[in-house]
Amino acid sequence: MISARRKSPAMRLSIAMVVDDPRWRADPSVVRGMRKAIRLALPSTPHPDHALAPAAASAVTVLLADDQRLRELNASFRGKDKATNVLSFSPGRNDAGYLGDIALAYGVVAKEARSQRKALADHAAHLAIHGVLHLLGYDHEDGKEAERMEALEIALLQRLTIADPYRPRPYTTRRKKA
Repeated sequence: MISARRKSPAMRLSIAMVVDDPRWRADPSVVRGMRKAIRLALPSTPHPDHALAPAAASAVTVLLADDQRLRELNASFRGKDKATNVLSFSPGRNDAGYLGDIALAYGVVAKEARSQRKALADHAAHLAIHGVLHLLGYDHEDGKEAERMEALEIALLQRLTIADPYRPRPYTTRRKKA
């Protein structure tokens, strides 16, 4: 079942955005959309196997970097020497409501958005939600877990009026001019 807690008036969501690559600021709707997506995803119910109490998920830091920085982080923390679109870093314990860090690579995200014919703002919002869900204990290592995580992503994106990123897109065919 997909669920999201309602935000209580006392609950304050804190999102710190660190912009290392200025290209992230070229279109203000991109950063604004990610903030909105994160605010929507933070109150989501943590994975049933996750130790985090739902009320504790109140703060996150987002690093908006370039591909080289994500490549370095991916190599250091995952042993994969390549740039990736998004990484999530949990503090490993509940640190006074601090959920963790999310890092996104501008070049990878922009290239994926272009190749998938999506707006950069929509793709970045999806990846921000994806990162938050990882911090809440969701994963996509096996089919059942991937389905659970994707269903929650789709439901959250729908609330932002962003299309299902997992739905196959029809290919367009171009006719050759005679």
